[in-house]
Amino acid sequence: MGINVTKPGLLSSIQDLGRNGYRKDGIIVGGAMDGLALRIGNLLIGNAEDTAGIECTLMGPELLFESAQLICITGGDLSPRIDQEPVKMWRPVFVKKGAVLSFGAGVLGCRTYITASGGFKLPLVLGSHATYIKAGFGGFKGRALKKGDSLEFANPYTGAQARSNWSADLSKLYPGIQDPVIRIIPGPEYDWFTEEAKQALQRQDFKLSTAADRMGYQLESVELPLKQARELLSSAVAFGTLQVTGKGSPILLMADHQTTGGYPRIAQVVSADFSLLAQKRPGEHIRFKLVTVEEAHALLQQRAKQFKQLKHTLMLKGIL
Repeated sequence: MGINVTKPGLLSSIQDLGRNGYRKDGIIVGGAMDGLALRIGNLLIGNAEDTAGIECTLMGPELLFESAQLICITGGDLSPRIDQEPVKMWRPVFVKKGAVLSFGAGVLGCRTYITASGGFKLPLVLGSHATYIKAGFGGFKGRALKKGDSLEFANPYTGAQARSNWSADLSKLYPGIQDPVIRIIPGPEYDWFTEEAKQALQRQDFKLSTAADRMGYQLESVELPLKQARELLSSAVAFGTLQVTGKGSPILLMADHQTTGGYPRIAQVVSADFSLLAQKRPGEHIRFKLVTVEEAHALLQQRAKQFKQLKHTLMLKGIL
């Protein structure tokens, strides 16, 4: 027993933290766009942090629970409701058999994550449950969820309903997602660009165009020209790589980015800001702030320390 998809939402898919170790074979990492939200959602209900959950984009699904379950909803606020009653996010929630989880208007952010105690019963593909939709494998039948799909729980919840009667302060670990400033470090080809392009990178607002998906965001703003026309051999790229096309148009690579790219890489988003980036909607504006590699490392170390503190708290509560 598990859940039945009565409405799929705009784009709902099974995602974990990605498929690592295969980029040399041309297979992307993929996984959750907002990996931090997924990790926290798993920990709050006692799962391993890489357990697969449901990633919902802009407009959430409607899910009928065919058996009782303990869940957690994290990430962007898409107005979750159980049997039409608002439900709190960022805490364990007990869902009774026969209840319906649905979503209303998007209040804040772009992507919501639904994790279930014990996860879902799905086949591993190259060591991961992540859905790679364009290639048609992983997750649930290699595709986005559709009306009528049934997802089986790996371990139906049999614990006490009281386990949902608490919450945690996550304001430091998962800060607000409204900040328009995205921190970057210089990319490998940063010095290929004109001084005007470098200044514009930090002084101009960039609008996320409607051409934005799990593979990448096209950004609308001024052109970022090279000092001179140069060719680049196809080189490694990563989540958060900021490429610039031959016409000077910037593209931010996201979770389902290709393994290599041939456009110059002017910058790289620091990993501490991946969640902030993943929660941006088409039409919203962002600004870039250049930081040093040392500052980026310090931000990552701070995040790791905060995560360790959360795990310690959950262990003391008997959740982990």
